[in-house]
Amino acid sequence: MSKLPELYTSEVTQFLNALKTERPHLERSQRDGRALLWDKDPTEPEQSARWKASRVAQKPYPYQTGS
Repeated sequence: MSKLPELYTSEVTQFLNALKTERPHLERSQRDGRALLWDKDPTEPEQSARWKASRVAQKPYPYQTGS
């Protein structure tokens, strides 16, 4: 059985692997930050209805200056 050649790993990948090894809590911290800012629970129905009602329709060609 022959040994497979080692796959190429870029310097960036090597750096990220070393960083994750040195700081194992880093990924968890990133997930917590993402959850804090982006992964929100669905909004309340009343709030969603207000947002939809206050939306202004965009014209099909927003950069067209003439009529």
